[in-house]
Amino acid sequence: MSVVEIEAGLERQRVTLDLQGIVESAARFLEDAPAREIIRWAAATFGDRLCLTSSMSDALLIDLVSRVKPGVDVLFIDTGYHFAETVGTRDAVEAVYKVNVINVKPSRTVEEQDRDLGPRLYGRNPDLCCYLRKVEPLNRALEPYLAWVSGIRRDESPTRATTKVVEWDAKRQMVKVNPIARWTQEDVDNYIADNGVLINPLHYDDYPSIGCAPCTRRVAPGEDPRSGRWAGLGKIECGIHL
Repeated sequence: MSVVEIEAGLERQRVTLDLQGIVESAARFLEDAPAREIIRWAAATFGDRLCLTSSMSDALLIDLVSRVKPGVDVLFIDTGYHFAETVGTRDAVEAVYKVNVINVKPSRTVEEQDRDLGPRLYGRNPDLCCYLRKVEPLNRALEPYLAWVSGIRRDESPTRATTKVVEWDAKRQMVKVNPIARWTQEDVDNYIADNGVLINPLHYDDYPSIGCAPCTRRVAPGEDPRSGRWAGLGKIECGIHL
């Protein structure tokens, strides 16, 4: 290993330690802050090294962040399995909001994955399919950034119940900002109605939680909103937030 490589490694370690220190203090200071104040802090702290991710289930997070940081990068993971309505929502977001939508694609097309690993991997090994088509592409896309904003909430699932508004993403060695972590579904519905936020039309067709088409079904009245995701497979997360 050369001296340059050693120095670069030490610099990365120093930056990581600095970021972890920022996370600890920000998580305490911002726990009770409004979502927009959390976003202002993130934008002021990380500048253009801040991005957000969106599944295009709705544009709530995009609306929130773009009001504070116009032109922010929005990473959309184009898995190749999306509903047409989801792709349409992405296109509408590009036309309506002052953001820079970046389409993140897996290293294999669906056809190449079928050829190499067999068809319908999503049914035989959904964890591997999610990793190849969501997690790994996002990991690559996040590399230029120091922090990313997500729209996960504590009330969505047991695995998200302890989410902090600012936390250290140890897997990616970066900061993760969750400005609506404390919001309820009622908060979400009210914000969308009050601000005319774009939403995926599938929500009007009994799809309260929207993922890839082969792994998402309609949800009956009274069912858990996320019960339509990977139904019957004992799976509740794609792996991005774990």
